[in-house]
Amino acid sequence: MTDETTDLLVVGSGVAGCAAALAGARAGAEVTLATKASRPEESTSYWAQGGIAVTRGDPDSLERDVLDAGDGASDPTAVDVLVNEADEAVQDVLIETLDVEFDSDYGREAAHEEARIRHVDASTGKHVLVPFLEYLESHESVTLLEDTAALELCTHEGRVHGAILEREGEWAPCFAGATVLATGGIGGCYRRSTNPRTATGDGIAMAALAGADVEDMEYVQFHPTAFAGKTDAETDLDRDPDRGTFLLSEAVRGEGALLRNADGERFMPGYHPDAELAPRDVVARAVATERDRTGTVVLDVTPIDFAGEFPDLAEACTERGVDIESGIPVAPAEHFLCGGIDVDVEGRASLDRLFAVGECARTGVHGANRLASTSLLEGLVWGLRAGEAAAGFEPEPIETPDLLDRDPELPDRFATEKLTRLRRVMDEQLGIVRNPDGVDRAQAVLRRLKGEIDAYTRTRTSRSLYELRGACVTALLVARAAAANDESRGCHHLVEETPIDAD
Repeated sequence: MTDETTDLLVVGSGVAGCAAALAGARAGAEVTLATKASRPEESTSYWAQGGIAVTRGDPDSLERDVLDAGDGASDPTAVDVLVNEADEAVQDVLIETLDVEFDSDYGREAAHEEARIRHVDASTGKHVLVPFLEYLESHESVTLLEDTAALELCTHEGRVHGAILEREGEWAPCFAGATVLATGGIGGCYRRSTNPRTATGDGIAMAALAGADVEDMEYVQFHPTAFAGKTDAETDLDRDPDRGTFLLSEAVRGEGALLRNADGERFMPGYHPDAELAPRDVVARAVATERDRTGTVVLDVTPIDFAGEFPDLAEACTERGVDIESGIPVAPAEHFLCGGIDVDVEGRASLDRLFAVGECARTGVHGANRLASTSLLEGLVWGLRAGEAAAGFEPEPIETPDLLDRDPELPDRFATEKLTRLRRVMDEQLGIVRNPDGVDRAQAVLRRLKGEIDAYTRTRTSRSLYELRGACVTALLVARAAAANDESRGCHHLVEETPIDAD
């Protein structure tokens, strides 16, 4: 690879990154969109099922729901931006620009006062992201670099000047007037996640290592109803399409599906007045508790027309040999990081000319627990805002450190084995419930692991090694934030006894 320059570098090709690229191009910038993904399904946005929330003419109602779900930790100014720009952003980009054909009905999901979710079956992310990428590929002001990873940011005296990009084993700096990180979440740091395994916190780690402020990392949301057919580490690690974890959308419970334990008991009314439609953190802990107590939790879909309302999910269950009439086995899975790179209402981070959007950013909208179907919306709204604000800067090439690659290649399974170790400690000590002693133990293990990884990154450069470093830095940030917060709130739930295994 050779050194490149661009007006605006966007790292990540989910909805947030695509929105930033679109807004930057509209503002007159030449945009480079770099993504690790070589196909759309390697982006977390592609996996989004439920849909995207809109106000249906009542922004105050949506604002109340977002604030309530955030358990008092959301930033009211950020939430106000989200709800007041929601409908216009969806109409402008998704309907008028991309011509997404949403289903005619509006779905209802947990902790929403009313049905307000625009969706396409239970595969909304796919139906939004694919046309978005196709649109940008044909845009004259956007260059799309697939299978291209950002290894680290190029910085000088508190300003970000782009990033070092890697493609096909070669790397070089891409200097940019401004840089937008849209690298997604941290699901790859956990064994069971609704994210692709490539979601290893790359952008958060790069920003933190460069000195950017990172906030609210302890608030890791677990979705209550991931398919639980197979739970062994190797199956989840390889994401076996026939047996691995996949999400059973919250919209299924919104239509009337029920949660039952191994005794056939519908247990959610005993945990919260809203039962199956309680906030996600409440339902996830209840499911984990009932699995621990009785052995199994299933999603009972017999009260609804499951195959008719959710044909994609019904097909996925049938392919895995599930007897739908007997209930679909479910378990909590890591789903979304509510914290991340601290940004303002235009996506600006604490470093000059660095922006962050989507799941890697902490906008303040989600507080301690995200409301269902606001992730695509937040990514869209902040992507548009950040892309416009980041346009207009001139690239300034600087001297960048040489990344060394002088030692022999690491064994094929080196990164895999280290990630397995990392995921184990994250599952056991930084999962759905935590206790202070366990969090301290996690910090100790992760510090040792980071030391081992750093010893190799000093003399070797590869995508897998930098992903591993990013995952370890991100995991440490979660552990440190959890240790610093002694208040149970939302997704950060502390107990004195041994934490419940999320599996």
